[in-house]
Amino acid sequence: MLAKASAGAGYKPLTGARAGLAALAFAFVGGIAILPHLGVIGTALSSNGQWYGTLLPTSLTESHFYEAISHPLAAGAIQNSIIFAGIATVLDVVVGLFVARLLVRGTVRGRALLDALVMLPLAVPGLVFAFGLVAASLRWPFNGEAPEFLAKIFSLLPAGAAEWLTDAPLKPVGDILGPMPNPVPFLILAYAVRRLPYVVRSAAAGLEQTSVALEEAAFNVGASRWRVTRKIVLPLLAANLAAGAILAFCFAMLEVSDSLILAQREGDYPITKAIFTLAERLGDGPGVASALGVWAMAFLGIALATAAALVGKKAGAAFRG
Repeated sequence: MLAKASAGAGYKPLTGARAGLAALAFAFVGGIAILPHLGVIGTALSSNGQWYGTLLPTSLTESHFYEAISHPLAAGAIQNSIIFAGIATVLDVVVGLFVARLLVRGTVRGRALLDALVMLPLAVPGLVFAFGLVAASLRWPFNGEAPEFLAKIFSLLPAGAAEWLTDAPLKPVGDILGPMPNPVPFLILAYAVRRLPYVVRSAAAGLEQTSVALEEAAFNVGASRWRVTRKIVLPLLAANLAAGAILAFCFAMLEVSDSLILAQREGDYPITKAIFTLAERLGDGPGVASALGVWAMAFLGIALATAAALVGKKAGAAFRG
């Protein structure tokens, strides 16, 4: 494989007071960042009402962790989150690989605009995106009648097809605020759109580190585009795609804003909505909710460690072009 021209990075080790100041700065920032996590862990370990007015809990218990993992609401929410996040991750990998190849290997105009649109979900707050989906679900094609200009076009079709297209054809597919809501398609769409940038950046970085000559050689001997993708592109990008997919999956599992707004029934609750609901329970609610949050943090840590192991010691290499 042809090597990509690059300049080697030079490292200068710090010693003495400079090393101490650098370590102190990182320790200070890391300590501030980890304080909320320590608070959640302490709440999960403390007995009911035994952490008030003191630096540390006065009494510890493990019952919150057993209650959190065995609660019916938590069990169903974990299953829902795995299903929703799994489907969204598959969509992200398929769409992300296609978009990354178009950005890196494509020659069409407007690639910069496409790149900006793909990264836009990172800049849009989750609450704004969730309420946008709610507003979309209240209008055609999910509810209500088609706009007048579309109704005129549909009137040219056979009567049955025109009536079906005019009167909310996608209402059985998904609904958020109806009497029998089905927010699953909207949750999957929200998870997929908001985590797509991770997969695109990971795949694009892998493509930029891979010589295009390998693909050109396969095309020259008559291989189809699908065969080139299956035999050359996917094996070379396996680590990058796996790392991006794991990040997309674990962050989709712990998505908060979309889950709180879109899921209205207990049967559709993701894990974050279950944590929010358990926190409002009288008595041990905060402890059980915190314990479920600790389980979620443990899952996220394992997922991030797995993603780092797939790309070697430097996890950032999966996203570096």
